[in-house]
Amino acid sequence: MSADATTRTTTSTVEQGDERPAARPERVSHALARDVTLPGGAGTLVLVTIDNGLDHTKPTTLGPQGMAELVATLTTVRDRVGDGEVQAVAVTGKPYFLAAGADLTQVAGITSRDEALELGRQGHVAYGLLQDMGVPTFAFVNGVALGGGLELALNCRYRTVAADVRALALPETGLGLVPGWGGAYVVPRLVGVQAALDVILTRPAANKPFTAQQAAQIGLVDVVLDTADFLEESIRWAARVVTGELVVERRPLDDEATWRAVTDAARERLDATVAGSRPAPYRALDLVAAARTASRDEAFAAEDEALADLIMSDEMRASVYAFGLVSAGKRPVGAPDTALARPVTRVGIVGAGLMAAQIALLFAQRLGVPVVMRDLDDERVAKGLDAVRAGVERQTASGRMSGSTAARLLGSIHGTTRLEDLAGCDFVIEAVTEVLSLKKRVFAEVEQVVSSDAILATNTSALSVTQMAADLQHPERVVGLHFFNPVAAMPLVEVIHAERTSTEALATGVAVASRLRKTAVLCADRPGFVVNRLLVLLLGVIVDAVEKGTPVEVADRALRPLGLPMPPFELFDLVGPAVGLHVLTSLREDLGERFPRSPGLTRLVEDGTRVVLPAPAKGLPKPVDPAIQATFDAHRETAPLDPPLDEAGVLDAVLTALTVEVGHMLDEGVVATPQQIDLCMILGAGWGFHLGGLTPYLDRTGYSERVLGHRLLPDGVANVPAT
Repeated sequence: MSADATTRTTTSTVEQGDERPAARPERVSHALARDVTLPGGAGTLVLVTIDNGLDHTKPTTLGPQGMAELVATLTTVRDRVGDGEVQAVAVTGKPYFLAAGADLTQVAGITSRDEALELGRQGHVAYGLLQDMGVPTFAFVNGVALGGGLELALNCRYRTVAADVRALALPETGLGLVPGWGGAYVVPRLVGVQAALDVILTRPAANKPFTAQQAAQIGLVDVVLDTADFLEESIRWAARVVTGELVVERRPLDDEATWRAVTDAARERLDATVAGSRPAPYRALDLVAAARTASRDEAFAAEDEALADLIMSDEMRASVYAFGLVSAGKRPVGAPDTALARPVTRVGIVGAGLMAAQIALLFAQRLGVPVVMRDLDDERVAKGLDAVRAGVERQTASGRMSGSTAARLLGSIHGTTRLEDLAGCDFVIEAVTEVLSLKKRVFAEVEQVVSSDAILATNTSALSVTQMAADLQHPERVVGLHFFNPVAAMPLVEVIHAERTSTEALATGVAVASRLRKTAVLCADRPGFVVNRLLVLLLGVIVDAVEKGTPVEVADRALRPLGLPMPPFELFDLVGPAVGLHVLTSLREDLGERFPRSPGLTRLVEDGTRVVLPAPAKGLPKPVDPAIQATFDAHRETAPLDPPLDEAGVLDAVLTALTVEVGHMLDEGVVATPQQIDLCMILGAGWGFHLGGLTPYLDRTGYSERVLGHRLLPDGVANVPAT
């Protein structure tokens, strides 16, 4: 029953820097009924349109007043059905939306479990009227249908969907909730238990809604109709159903053994991935497991109870907070007016490695401008162009890009070894090896060939942008744009304001990030910026515990209570142990011994040793290779602790270190608010909504007050308030 966590539109008023969010007056979605004469003498259909009276930038959401109006409207329609006046009922939405789910502002403003329980019951009363109408009921899904919006459709007997709809989902478990208005009961009985768990658990975790065609493939909707005359076609289709001309077949209920095997396997997977870090996926799985044998009333009552418990959980409040941050993040805090940005008509990229190739493709695709990729020799340039071509081919093979678009993109990206070929570029970004002297030399060379007003950007992940620009004739033109790997998928760009970065250069950096459809967070030029400073510290504390005697397998399990995207040694493997060690060393040189040394890790990097084993199955974490324990033991320079830290001790060390570092970062003005740290960790490190980023978790576990002497966020912003 949650609001849209997929299109990232929200009705939440939680903004970066707010005090405790106050529920705004409900934006009431009205239930407007009108009679439609069905063709072929099929009788009268009452069409109920859900509409909040606003344009498409204000999604239709469902709050208490709107649900009460829906109940009143459907009750009147049911009475007319009883009088024989109506032969069918349908629901649809305003343009582009059926409904984006419950109003999260209203949900986050609930202060008691009784109130939370009533929210679930109210939805079941409204939607139960559709199930018990006594005549065929239809949902004409004309646009976004998420959470309670999709459940509105699922509680109808039949569903049509417009061909251009790309957001059908039940994202609740990603927001700390469960599908609480019938979804956990109806979906597995409609599409089968295996597909239902994809709808309810897997896709919310990956933020992957269904398109109309995908929903039809699994039976979530009955028919996909042309968008141009969707309503008329839906009415004609409904008439054929009412007259019996068209019979819609339903799949049989899965047998008991299949149901149990699928839900048991799903529980094992949750234990391996979620590891008990948040309750919502487990509660949803419990509901699905019981849905085969439960009566409708029993199942809906269980949904009510689960929903009430979860609404009053810190994980759900942190999720709503995170949702609000991500939605508001398109308006960067402290950013200059983008009207000051310089036009970008031709882009130069220095370097042709993996990151450079990804950046080249993104700029060509999103900005629609020519891109020149320059490297030292023909072999490097050829490899870079091959990487670009491979990226385009992946998109065409998946159907996400047409052949003509692919040809245009490949034609707009050129490779060269000649520095002079960058001369016509008004925006040049370097993506060479993370060596300060090399980056300084690159900028010095580029400055000699580009115009005096061209913007120079660096994709450095941790080095000083100020030092990089210090010797240039125009250091004010340099701005940091730190992209994350994979470039196309990761939504964050850290925009770095060096000491002499001009307002125009900063505005250009922000505008470019926006045109690339990224969320920009402005950061001061401090080592590691936000994401790498915190993630590398986390990894440093983990390996430091191993250096002090904690077994690698214990250290690798220690962060499971956080429910992070992957365990620490798998993260090391992803970023590359050599890269991680390089950044750890760089941060220690700049920030001190808070970033520990690791002789064992140094040796692993020197030997090129892989630190993880293959994943036991697709989608499961890669476990640390216990064989690397010997390397740590052989190169330990100090006596181990007696006893060494256990899992709880390692977790405590990590959280304490992160709290200390957050305090330093805020004191240094790396970002303006704790909320921006959270936004970076959500979008740049993939930390789950249930954590709220980082600072809500430090607050609710007491680390902020114990280590810093104060909360980082006001009570109630991202947790159930104490009072």
